[in-house]
Amino acid sequence: MNTKEPFVITISRELGSGGRTIGRKLAAQLGVRYSDKTLIDELMKKFNLTTYEIESIKAKKRNWFSNFIEFVAPVPNSGAFIGFDANKDMEWAADPSMPADIFKAESEILKGIAEKGSCVIAGRSGFHVLKDHPNHLNIFIHAPLEERIARVMKKQDLTHDQARELIASVDEGRENYIKRFTSTSRYDLRNYDLCLNVSGMSEDEAVHCILKFIKYAE
Repeated sequence: MNTKEPFVITISRELGSGGRTIGRKLAAQLGVRYSDKTLIDELMKKFNLTTYEIESIKAKKRNWFSNFIEFVAPVPNSGAFIGFDANKDMEWAADPSMPADIFKAESEILKGIAEKGSCVIAGRSGFHVLKDHPNHLNIFIHAPLEERIARVMKKQDLTHDQARELIASVDEGRENYIKRFTSTSRYDLRNYDLCLNVSGMSEDEAVHCILKFIKYAE
């Protein structure tokens, strides 16, 4: 990946690995846009967007779509991230029953973000949707189960058993989602350029490792 040209970094992650926060901090370090599935979901619900509506907006109301992308993926220091609360930094399961047209609409939004310039996108399907981007880096963040459980317990105020059950449910939901819409597995390492086990690392240390890899890969 060449950071001197417009680039896209996708972050796929396990629940409880801290991948979402790592992605946000990485974007801040690189000074580029950041977005994740939660932000896109909120905007899609707010505007009740479908694939057809997004295509119409892009064709007839380019400025509106451009402004929409600014909300979904603001440039650093341009304002607060919509829907983000540092005290409620939660990650949710994919809904495998999601209509295909919604997945397509999300894909259009992800491509729209990439068209605006360099960015970091944390989400389940980014590695697939943007696989043809000429300058991309796909990263998978994972951690041992007990460390994931401990993080989820702390973040969401759950018992050990509740956190374990939630992680199992999210893992299953995300894997079903990926298999349905991309015909691959989120655990297939061939989908990624870098797989990082963040066991024992702080979020900042994980970001540092990624930045070192990017520099090495240039």
